[in-house]
This record gives sequence, structure tokens and C-alpha cells, in this order.
Amino acid sequence: IMKSLKLSYFLALLFFVTITNAQVGIGVATPNVSAQLEVSATNKGFLPPRMDSVARNTIASPAIGLTIYNTSSKAFECFNGTNWYSTVHYVGEKYGGGIVFYVYDNGQHGLIASTTDQGTNVQWYNGTIRHTGSQGDGVNSGSMNTTMIVAAQLSDNPTGIYAAKLCAEYSVTNNGNTFGGWYLPSKEELNLLYLNQNIVGGFNTTKDYWSSTEFGSITAYYQFFGNGGIQGNDPKSNSTASIRAIRAF
Repeated sequence: IMKSLKLSYFLALLFFVTITNAQVGIGVATPNVSAQLEVSATNKGFLPPRMDSVARNTIASPAIGLTIYNTSSKAFECFNGTNWYSTVHYVGEKYGGGIVFYVYDNGQHGLIASTTDQGTNVQWYNGTIRHTGSQGDGVNSGSMNTTMIVAAQLSDNPTGIYAAKLCAEYSVTNNGNTFGGWYLPSKEELNLLYLNQNIVGGFNTTKDYWSSTEFGSITAYYQFFGNGGIQGNDPKSNSTASIRAIRAF
């Protein structure tokens, strides 16, 4: 028995595994007083349980604070007592009043789409042909485009209904939180939305969708949401296109 105890003590010292007042230290001789478990290493990491969303959902009565690595979303997730929350955002996540359809900065930022169209058979302009200056493209350009369109066209008809205004005025309330800040996507953002339309859902694949990127004073860019996703430009007075609002996070 004594030999066994000496061997255990030796192994504990060898691997720096210590238990002090119910505290556990691995690779550290004395765990920090504020930590129940402290792990120290210079060439290894901490590996939590790894599972996909299907396996995660089979966990019976998960405890508040239970943490896993989700191989479906490729992110750490923590249970808050009601839902699983990810440490990063991912495409397909229900977040911010809609569905995430694009992420960057390792999931720290991205774009959210509304779950429904804000209009069908909507014209782009507000009754007067004009330049609005909304020629921005790329991710996050749609927000500035939308602001410029509304500012340039509002005086043409203060009560007019047109694509950018419908998106700018859209808001949605989920779980007591109201989300605003929506806008008509730029040409590039619209294409990203098209590529993930099956994840977001609710699109009419027989329709064109307006972007906020104007081609000139007379026309603006659209994208067909059927097979091929053709982009082109149409007269701003065309009232056969649909719109889907997005927002950034």
C-alpha cells in the first residue's frame, strides 16, 4: 500500500496534477485561488467534448453553463438554461431578427436576411428619374446606398412606396426585442443572399430581386433568384421585382 501511495505521489508531481482544497491543477503546482480547475501548457490546448447539432440535441437536461464544441457550426456553444448559444455566428443561425447568410472575421461580423420579402412587384424609384449616387457595391455598401436613395427621392413623393424605403422602414420583434437597421442589399450582397437562399428560405424563384446599386439615372441592378441567378439592370420604374431586406452585425 505504501509503495502504491508513493508511486501515485510521484506521478502527481511528474505530471503537475494537484488537488488542493477541492481545486484541480494540471501542469501547475498551485492552482489559482479563483479557479476550480487550472490547466497550464505551452504546446497543447484544452479539448472539450465535440459533437454535431444532432448529438447535442440528445443531451438530456443540459446544465446551465454546459459547454461543447459543435462540429456542425464549427464553434463553441454554451447552454444558458433555455437555448444553446454560440461564441461565434454562423450561416443559417437565427439571429438579430432574421437568418445569418454571410459571415466574416471568423464569425464576429456578417449579414442577416429577413425571413420574408418586404414587397413584391415593387418599383425602385419614387416617381422621378434621377441619379441617387447609390453606386456602392460590396459587403456593407447597401446600407449607405439605401440612405442615399431615400434622401434623394423622399421629396419626389413623401408618401411614395419604393424598394429602398420599404427596407429602411422594416423592423421585426423577436422575444421582446425590436430589430431595425434594415436596408436594400447592394449588388454583391444580393448575390451572397442568392447563393444561400435555400438556407434563408421564402424566396420566389420566378422573380427578380432589386439591389440598391444603381446603374445610372434610369436603371438599377437586379438579380434573378431562379436557376443561374442572372444579374442585370432594369428601368427603375419596373414594378415587377421583389425586395428582401438585410442588416449587418
